Amino acid sequence: MIVRIMGEGQVDLTDADLDLLNSFDAALEAAIESGDEAEFRKALHDLLQRVREDSKPLPPDSLEPSEFILPPADASMDEVRQMLQDDGLIPG
Repeated sequence: MIVRIMGEGQVDLTDADLDLLNSFDAALEAAIESGDEAEFRKALHDLLQRVREDSKPLPPDSLEPSEFILPPADASMDEVRQMLQDDGLIPG
């Protein structure tokens, strides 16, 4: 499963990572809904960190279609809110 982290490039994750990432995604959504900036920062950091740890980077010149796109680490709460879909940033 190909994932893009905006400003960093694409990575390859296994489908097995999806359930775990959905728990991080849920925490991020909850932080946004509560409007808690500190909790939002922590949740975004945790999600991106987990993706980086569990994935294999693709070459910089690779342009594979991404299954989903994650915001950059410095994204604002409003920017991430606009990226959310019905099932969060990570479908499934």
